[in-house]
Amino acid sequence: MKHLGVIILSIFNSIILLGQNSSGLIENKSSKIYYETFGEGEPLLIINGGPGMNSKGFRYIAQLLSKSNKAIIYDQRGTGNSTVKLVNSETITMDLMVDDIEKLRQYFQLKEWTILGHSFGGILASYYASKHPESIKSLILSASGGLDLELLNYVGQNIAANLSEDETKRLQEWTQKINQGDTTYHARLERGKALAPAYVVDKSYVPTIAERLTQGNQTINAFVFQDLRKINYNCTYTLKTFDKPVLIIQGKQDIIDKKTAEKAHETFPNSKLVLLDDCGHYGWLDQKEKYLYEIHTFLENHN
Repeated sequence: MKHLGVIILSIFNSIILLGQNSSGLIENKSSKIYYETFGEGEPLLIINGGPGMNSKGFRYIAQLLSKSNKAIIYDQRGTGNSTVKLVNSETITMDLMVDDIEKLRQYFQLKEWTILGHSFGGILASYYASKHPESIKSLILSASGGLDLELLNYVGQNIAANLSEDETKRLQEWTQKINQGDTTYHARLERGKALAPAYVVDKSYVPTIAERLTQGNQTINAFVFQDLRKINYNCTYTLKTFDKPVLIIQGKQDIIDKKTAEKAHETFPNSKLVLLDDCGHYGWLDQKEKYLYEIHTFLENHN
């Protein structure tokens, strides 16, 4: 009987855990946006990097942060399970991507939420903050691309500097094959294996990053960067009056320069800057304990 009680309790707990996770699609004009949620508590929207990548690779960090928050991830328009009727320069824009985020907030019936934007997700989160500051409770910029387009002047050189001669050669070879029409998973994975070492200090994570790099949509990527240049993306002036709490966190060995994080820190009046030792572009991989400690502490203080 005692064992039966344990089994029933275990099943009951499993049902509760399953009930805390959900997924679905919401419509926004001619697009459908796919989302997933993990856990319960104060809402935390996680905006993944890219542009042109789905949110699949961010389920892991969402699950880690769902212990204290309701973590929400979503596929940006045109990626993963999120669809757009026509993919072109009119349908893939920063303003429409911001509108998608607002539709998600309204769907969840939230007055405000905390947003964590990683890499390009930090650019999108910052742009969203400049358009809808009243919708944000607090903001986390993780290895963020910054508040303007300055990273385009240096990020390619930083990636190249982090690769060995052999990795650079293999990256060029597989990139050329893909450009010539070989868009197979194998070609994308081999290119990812050559490029991935630039993103992490701990090379044991190269296979993880290589797999992530196979998920990019180059068409979406091109349209987003085209729009960023078209709107002359620069939130620096607007966000000087954003007084909500902001955590800026990245690795000292990130492909994103420290100066980009420092500029954001100088811009946001209520911000904290954390630079992690022996850490590249993915803090939850290279320095999991320290990265999560800083984020959990920030969330506890501002939930």
